[in-house]
Amino acid sequence: MADISVRGRIALRAAAAASWASQKAGRGKGSMIGGLIALQIDKTIMGQLGRGKRTVLITGTNGKSTTTRMTTAALSTLGAVATQADGANMDAGIVAALSVHRDAPLAAIEVDELHLPHVTDALDPAAVVLLNLSRDQLDRVGEINMIERKLRAGLARHPDTVVIANCDDVLVTSIAYDHPNVVWVAAGSGWSMDATSCPRSGEPILWEGARSGTAAGEAGGVGKHWRSTGADFERPEPDWWLDGDDLVGPDGLRFPLKLALPGRANRGNAAQAVAAAIALGADPAAAVTATGTVREIAGRYRTVQVGEHAARLLLAKNPAGWQEALSMIEPASAGLVIAVNGQVPDGEDLSWLWDVRFEHFEGVQVVASGERATDLAVRLTYAGVEHTTVPNPLRAIASCPAGHVEVLANYTAFRDLNRDLEAK
Repeated sequence: MADISVRGRIALRAAAAASWASQKAGRGKGSMIGGLIALQIDKTIMGQLGRGKRTVLITGTNGKSTTTRMTTAALSTLGAVATQADGANMDAGIVAALSVHRDAPLAAIEVDELHLPHVTDALDPAAVVLLNLSRDQLDRVGEINMIERKLRAGLARHPDTVVIANCDDVLVTSIAYDHPNVVWVAAGSGWSMDATSCPRSGEPILWEGARSGTAAGEAGGVGKHWRSTGADFERPEPDWWLDGDDLVGPDGLRFPLKLALPGRANRGNAAQAVAAAIALGADPAAAVTATGTVREIAGRYRTVQVGEHAARLLLAKNPAGWQEALSMIEPASAGLVIAVNGQVPDGEDLSWLWDVRFEHFEGVQVVASGERATDLAVRLTYAGVEHTTVPNPLRAIASCPAGHVEVLANYTAFRDLNRDLEAK
């Protein structure tokens, strides 16, 4: 257990009291309020709680919660792991997770991209996993190349940290390119609209022929090579890559990768989780097997019975995430409910809907839903997708033919739907 200062112990007692009061008042688990109060009393409490732990930080625009859960599973083969159960990835949530698991020798911590530099300074992690980087909420996150530069500068302060970086993502590669201790993983990148130009020179990125290492499940064991036309900057040769159903690594390592979670992106997430666990000393075969035990992340991917409908719940929060989630839709489904809200956590500007390819849903009954169902319906109309509009997601599910229904929702629509399902 890390040594905690007198001020830090007072902060943790106050946090525990606040969490207890929040639970008694029916306001939830109280972890966030506890973390906020602890930080108000002692701003150094995160670093104190993390002292002595071998920590992996996981960040990126998409896939953070899933990869954190997979990394936790893989690290659990070595010992107890401190982590967030609810995906709270800013300072208060991180403090709460570390305070609950004070005795754990390991930690797998999900971190919001904007918070990564100062969290890295506080926790001095053994490894950092960089998944991907693309446009998110511009009103909060800002311009994407600025984020790339901040993350690059933050990692430069920690040369001994092992960086597990997705070499198929141009912006992630730029963050890690000069770092002295990198494990490159060809985890795939289904979204390239935010990396058409080189983040280092501003000149175009040129996509060329095949090189060794596959981009997340492409056949043939080769992936697209890319290079900058204005700087000495190109896709590195990967240390880990996906070849069909196998994960391939250094020194001839090859393991069947059998996941409970769907989608090409989750195979890439698993590859990076395995690489991170191995960097901390996990047995490769045990780490690969452990990632396959992850079945659900805070309600995502689960199937719930709603009347005559078996509804599978998927979450997406930005254009890249939506594009990946849409690729998981089962074409034989009886219906597809797409629920979109425009609250502050979602980003109130929904112009990003026009960046997402909503075409190719022939034969599936599509229902536009959520608080911003009308905005979505306009986008679907221009995409040539036949649809109906039912703002209430539960009623939207009920409007579909009986059978399997896919439900794809953004953040608050997903949260509210889960709340309504629990209340039924």
